[in-house]
Amino acid sequence: MTMITLVRGDITEQHVDAVVNAANSSLLGGGGVDGAIHRKGGPEILSACRDLRASHYGKGLPTGKAVATTAGNLPARWVIHTVGPVWRNDPADSALLASCYSESLRVADELGAKTVAFPAISTGVYRWPMEDAARIAVETVRETKTSVEEIRFVLFDEGAYEAFVSQAS
Repeated sequence: MTMITLVRGDITEQHVDAVVNAANSSLLGGGGVDGAIHRKGGPEILSACRDLRASHYGKGLPTGKAVATTAGNLPARWVIHTVGPVWRNDPADSALLASCYSESLRVADELGAKTVAFPAISTGVYRWPMEDAARIAVETVRETKTSVEEIRFVLFDEGAYEAFVSQAS
């Protein structure tokens, strides 16, 4: 059975098999979690993302999909990049946000990852309301069949942590 844990901290410091990056569709870095992962992970991640853009994702990674690269200098083995939706109060977008979590777990299973750390996808500059994002994230990982043994939500601030605690209890 998969264990769900909650941690208040920095996702770039997690010793797990795979860290999930709340990426933008370009895969070439950005702000928030994406920028932090690219900065701390180093140029190997950007190089791998450029290779993906040159081969399979010339138009960028579609919203709700996921793909893996090396983790570069991070203490993880892989980075799983997923593109969350921008919040527009449209019910169809909830399915895309859920897909970020289920697709990331599918990729983790393909890699053989047993421990995966997730951020609160789409809650930063994409403005998804934290309580709703936490509900979708926790429900989705609970419902997704996976071989991952530990799913760790790594929340940067107290508000995010509390929102996830209320959903996970």
